[in-house]
This record gives sequence, C-alpha cells and structure tokens, in this order.
Amino acid sequence: MKSFFLIFTIILFFLEIYIYQAVKTVTSNLLLRNVYMAVSLSIYLYLFYQFFMFSQKSIGTLQLQIVVTLFIAVLLPKLLIVVYLLIDDLLRLGEFGLSSLNHSSELHYPERRKLLSYLGLGSAAVLTLLFLDGVVNGKYRHKVRKVKLKLQNLPKEFEGYRIVQISDLHAGSFLNPEKLQPAFDLINAQKPDLILFTGDMINNIASEFEPFKPLFKSLHATDGLYSILGNHDYGQYHQWNSKEAEMQNLERLVQDQNEAGLTLLRNENREIMRQGASIYLLGVENWGEKPFPQYGDLDLASKGIPNSSIKILMSHDPTHFDHVVKNHPVNIHLTLSGHTHGMQFGLDLKNIKWSPVQYRYKKWADLYQVGQKYLYVNRGFGVIGYPGRVGIDPEITLFELSAS
Repeated sequence: MKSFFLIFTIILFFLEIYIYQAVKTVTSNLLLRNVYMAVSLSIYLYLFYQFFMFSQKSIGTLQLQIVVTLFIAVLLPKLLIVVYLLIDDLLRLGEFGLSSLNHSSELHYPERRKLLSYLGLGSAAVLTLLFLDGVVNGKYRHKVRKVKLKLQNLPKEFEGYRIVQISDLHAGSFLNPEKLQPAFDLINAQKPDLILFTGDMINNIASEFEPFKPLFKSLHATDGLYSILGNHDYGQYHQWNSKEAEMQNLERLVQDQNEAGLTLLRNENREIMRQGASIYLLGVENWGEKPFPQYGDLDLASKGIPNSSIKILMSHDPTHFDHVVKNHPVNIHLTLSGHTHGMQFGLDLKNIKWSPVQYRYKKWADLYQVGQKYLYVNRGFGVIGYPGRVGIDPEITLFELSAS
C-alpha cells in the first residue's frame, strides 16, 4: 500500500507541470502562481519525507492521518484538473486539424479555454473542501437508521423489541474520543433492549481502546451489550516481536471489552429471555474471503439452539453470509455485519446509493433478503485510513422487531 501511495504521488508530481497550465490560464498574477507552486511543492516535499520515514521507523497516528489527508484531499482531486485539461487539448487539437484541412492561411494552435480551466480548478477545489470537511466534521455526523423488521414466528413477547447495532469503531483513528460522546448519547436515546457491536473495535493495538471504556460504560440496554471480533481486532496488521505478544494483545482487548461492559461472543451463543419466551444471539469470530482470517465457526456458535427459535447472528464480514450463512442448515433469521464502511465515500441518498466499495462487496450497506433470511450491513461507526467521511455518514442502526 505504501508503494502505491508513493508511485501515485510521483506521477502527480510530474503531472504538476501540466496541471500548472490551468493556473496560468485563469490568472496572470505572478504572486498567485508562485503561491500555488510553493504550496504544492511544500506538500510534495512533506509527503516524500514521510514516505522515506515510513521505511526508517514507525509513524504516529497523527502523522499518518496528515499524510493520508493530504494525499486524498489535496493531491487526488488534481486528477480532475488533468481530465479537464485533456478535454481542452483534444478540442484544441481538433480545431487545429480542421484549420489544417481547410488550408487556412493562418495556422496556429488555439489557446486554452478559460472555462475548462476554471471548471477543472473549481471541481478540484470543491472535492478538496468536501474531503477536508469529512475529516473535521464528517466522521462525527452519526445518523440513526431505523429498520422495522418482520421475522417469521417471532414470539409475541418480543414484539417491538429494539436492537441497536454499531460496528467498526477503529478506536486508534480517534485522537479525541470525547468528541464521540454525542454519538454515544444518541445510542442511549434509542432506549435499546439490546446493543450489539459487530467487530473492529481497534486498528491494531488493544491499548487504543482504553480511552473508550468510559464511553461504552455509559451505554445502557435492558438485555446487555454484546460484541464480536473483526479482522483488525486480532492485531495482525501490526509487527509483533513474537506470536506470544500478539496473543497477549488479543487477550488484553478481550479483558478490556469485558471491563467496559461488553460480553464478547467467540463462536458461541446466548439465550435472550422475556416473560418465558426466548430468542438466541449468536456471535462468530471473523470470517471473510481470503486473505481475511476465517476463524468463524457457525456450527459451534449454533450448538444447543432449538432449530425453531429466532436466531440473530453477529458476523463482522458480510461475505460470510453468501458463503456460509444463507445455505447453512441452522436457520439464521438475521445476520448483522459491518466491515465495508461504505468506503467512507460515496452517495447515500434515498433512491441513489453508490460507493466504490460496491465493486468489491456486492452487499455493502443496508438490508438484503434471501428467502426468509436477512443480512444487514452497517456503514460503520468510525474511520480508518482516510480519517473522515464524505457522503457516507457514520451509522447507528436501530432495529424494531415484529412478527410477520
């Protein structure tokens, strides 16, 4: 991944000569041109320095977020300028070709169109502002998505039962955990009977979760808080000195979640009872398409559960549903997943939903139904990589159950 960012940055660095043509077209002010070049050069030098430091020592969270933000919010939008300049050059080449065919006595290459340069620079500026807003505000715009779900043979005692799902906190991505307090207050405001966290509590190291324990302790649900592990929770993206240190990190995360009031389900289940009736909650360890780990064991998690009972499964990666869950002999009524984040970028309107992540995951957000089995993919509570969200808001999902 680091080599990809480096190569892409080098390509854009050499494209700057071309991009600068748009700046020259829209302004003759030498000071503005020099300011643009000075700022751009400073950003490239900073990024190249940090790429060099990546290979020399570990980089801090803040530095990494600055690098990713500069790359995504400042450099990436410049591709829009390149597109508009290419359109302009193709038009100019066409005009030149037509004048040549017409044997014009005054052959000259047409000048650049100011409009296209303005459009290129303006589009890049708007995208930059959106990405920067995503970092400052977007990751804190938590929304409650309400899903009314009818389940066949749901006991009448669970009519109107309220479940809140959150997923993918990625604690290590937040430098100021206290700024998430309004989101945790919003969870409590739903008056949930059950709160479920579907994996990726941390990025790499268990200690990232420590500042968040008071936030989770502040949550209240009649039937408790439950969680599962996501691919990041195993610490496999961190370079450990030994396998023992890696396992100790996982053990600490398990202990910390328990101290925060969460019951971690690792290929096991719990009976949720209400006035003599019951439904079952299952939680599996991470199961995803390779190269993601496949530790989830649905056979083990469903052991001892009556087949006629309502079963709700927590499984971090939505690919588990298509590969295993939907055809499993144990009838899982509802599977709750996360993992995709909606890529933290896209369009999420009432009738238009698009994100680049849909080309990797067919089921990437919202509710899906196969026969009488449902899968819900949560858009995630936090961020990773790019420390912001544009168009895909962080999600708190409220399910209200009823009998079909």
